[in-house]
Amino acid sequence: MTQQVEPGPTARLGRAVGPGGSRGRVAGVALVLPAGEPESTRGPSARAHASVRSLAREVALAGAADGLVAHVVRYRGRGWNGGDARLAADAEWAVAEVVRRYGDVPVCLTGVGMGGRAALRAAGAAAVNSVAALAPWLPAGDAEPVRQLAGRRVLIAHGTNDERADPELSFRLAERAKKSNRDVCRFEVHSDGHGLREHRAEVRALVADFVLGSLFGRPYARPLADALAAPPPLGLRMPLATGFGQG
Repeated sequence: MTQQVEPGPTARLGRAVGPGGSRGRVAGVALVLPAGEPESTRGPSARAHASVRSLAREVALAGAADGLVAHVVRYRGRGWNGGDARLAADAEWAVAEVVRRYGDVPVCLTGVGMGGRAALRAAGAAAVNSVAALAPWLPAGDAEPVRQLAGRRVLIAHGTNDERADPELSFRLAERAKKSNRDVCRFEVHSDGHGLREHRAEVRALVADFVLGSLFGRPYARPLADALAAPPPLGLRMPLATGFGQG
């Protein structure tokens, strides 16, 4: 579990994205965690926050009929900062705040870059039923914990040409997690880099399909269902097909 760190007054949920909340029926929440940095004392990055708002909006719109609301988490600062694991602590605080606001609803943590690491680390919170980590930044070695992923559905998507966050590290984490949790899959986005821009539409369609299937029991798209069911390494090196979700 993450070391307990009080987030303080500057960690907060961004404004609810999507129509679900305005209709008074919230049945599930996607918490979107922006990118961060390994070490930093600077405040939260407005650019990182803005860069994931469109992802939150697309996911929320896809789940509008199910009562999905998305929030982008506003961190206290942009640094993970070693043992403090500040971004993960902020993610845990955000899950608790969702429960306070909406009651007993399932939560999917969806993180990008260092936010992907925060999503994976904070998965042990009771309300979390699933995690989507996009190009997660992970430290070298196998010290990153995976026990908190037990009982959660886990999706990792990583560009094969990522020069900022080593894709082999996310494969190794997924491989360790899969040993005790069959509901783990990982997609490789061939030729894409850290920002997953070349196949942005396919990645976002994959995330939306995963979030809706995990929170509301919708049938997963066939490639996603196959990846979850496949033994390693097949389900952990699943290629994301061009055009996924587009037809």
